[in-house]
Amino acid sequence: MPKGGAVQKLIMARLIARSLPFLLLHLFLGGRVSGTINNVGWWKDTVFYQIYPRSFMDADGDGIGDLKGITSKLEHFVDAGIGAIWLSPIYASPMVDFGYDISNFREIDPTFGTISDFEALTARAKQLGLKVILDFVPNHSADDHEWFAKSVNRESPYEDYYVWQNGSVREDGTLLPPNNWISVFSGPAWTYNEQRGQWYFHQFAKQQPDLNYRSTGVQEEMKNVLRFWLAKGVDGFRVDAVPHLVEVSDLTDEPISDDVTGINPNDYPYLNHIYTKDQPLTYEIMQSWRTLLDEYADQANSDEKILMTEAYTNLTSTLKYYDVGSHIPFNFKFIMEISSDSTPADFKNTVDSWVNNMPENAVANWVMGNHDRSRTATRFPNRADQMTMLAMILPGVAVTYNGEEIGMTDTWVSWENTQDPQACNTDPTRYEAHTRDPNRSPFQWDTTTSAGFSKNSNTWLPVNPNYITLNLATQKSAATSHYKVYQKLTKLRQSPVLRYGTHDVKDLAGNALSVSRTLEENGKTQRVVLLINFRNAQTTVDLISSQIVGDSETVKFYTTSIGYPVVAEVEIQDKTNVVLPARASIVVTSESGAAQITASIVLAILPLIFKYIVT
Repeated sequence: MPKGGAVQKLIMARLIARSLPFLLLHLFLGGRVSGTINNVGWWKDTVFYQIYPRSFMDADGDGIGDLKGITSKLEHFVDAGIGAIWLSPIYASPMVDFGYDISNFREIDPTFGTISDFEALTARAKQLGLKVILDFVPNHSADDHEWFAKSVNRESPYEDYYVWQNGSVREDGTLLPPNNWISVFSGPAWTYNEQRGQWYFHQFAKQQPDLNYRSTGVQEEMKNVLRFWLAKGVDGFRVDAVPHLVEVSDLTDEPISDDVTGINPNDYPYLNHIYTKDQPLTYEIMQSWRTLLDEYADQANSDEKILMTEAYTNLTSTLKYYDVGSHIPFNFKFIMEISSDSTPADFKNTVDSWVNNMPENAVANWVMGNHDRSRTATRFPNRADQMTMLAMILPGVAVTYNGEEIGMTDTWVSWENTQDPQACNTDPTRYEAHTRDPNRSPFQWDTTTSAGFSKNSNTWLPVNPNYITLNLATQKSAATSHYKVYQKLTKLRQSPVLRYGTHDVKDLAGNALSVSRTLEENGKTQRVVLLINFRNAQTTVDLISSQIVGDSETVKFYTTSIGYPVVAEVEIQDKTNVVLPARASIVVTSESGAAQITASIVLAILPLIFKYIVT
């Protein structure tokens, strides 16, 4: 054997030999061996939770939620089984549209706290294993943004940062806008600026002038905004109002919608928005942002950074965002196309239309509610658990809106107390059809002052009076509750069958819906099955004849909607006659094959093993 210096030489030779491939790779890549995107796909079966910061938790007692409040409640997400939180806008803003009108894209609004507060939030989130997603609002700024002031003054290079156009003048001297385009918030989408002597375009409120993405300067400015927040440790962005980014440059009038019965000519649905939405350049810009995020993650050697996109548009236009880099183009079909009157066939078609049309290897997502639409528990009375179960059992990403985990409902807000500009731009007779305030009311933590949201009894929006009985603390201590159903579902999502299993959706004779997830490996079949009764009366499901489970499978209750008279983990004895009370839903698990066979073999040979040991 080699001795002394010979041993050291041998060890060194082996180290060099082992290192040589990596040294060559380092030279080949120009020294960027460390550059790699880690944890790719972490988001694919994650539960994302949308926080509406104004309404989540108020730490300083001013009646408005803030960052310190969110930080103080981060353990709630761990307890609930949530993997990522997404914050609605927290940037500096005059709050005309409560944060969606941004005066500085790199500052935190004092209402919510400071940059230090945000850094503390992200640091604590990382300690708890939570990802943090920021809302990115690229379509417009506030009209008090520095860029807009300089654009009004025609200062270079800001002159074309916004969409400016000349209008026309009537014989009587009345100024007319460039065309007939209507704002999402009702009324003309153009406002005249006296100082510049031109009209500026705004898809939303007049205080939210649209940025001009035909300007390379604007494109680079917004990329720098993304880089700034990535450096602060965020894990991705939810991109707001994506379809509105670009409009045609020739200002063609938009046609009137096919059916305008009962629609006010000043309201957004009156026109068919074929020239102010879904333009080709929009998709190119999205692709550039995805490239930026990938390059950042690669250079920083960090976990994958993701893009989530909000697009209220048709299915074809929405699915295109997959092709240009959106990891999660929000699926709003259960919000926009499904109601409490929808049938099992409608639900099945909604699921199939998304899954069957998305690109190969894309990941589905299911959004049941958000800050722009009536709460799930209000849209589906006494069926909140059903919708949560559906989002959790279907394959892909589940998105939970602030309060859905406890079944919060809409809060009525009077015209006098209305805050939402979308409603304030109408009148007392029409505001309720436009307001988003009812689904933005403060989170209901417990039975103390303002539902535990704030020590202040005067909150920015009224707390729902039902907080006395509907709140997190009560549900955590109850034997059964919406929250405990939610926890069981998020736990189940960690199982291999929900992470990797196939799916099958069945309309059961128009009475019920089944969603099955199946994983077959090593001779073993595992299933998770969701059954939803759509009737206002009891119905029964034959799991065997419906080909939902096999005859040899052991089927057990896993969790049920509130009020279902069965304890979880109980085995279903008669699989041909599973009873579902009116509007009830249940999740069952089943197993067959190798696991059962193995158990039988073990039981059979135990006596032989015992005999062998004894003898």
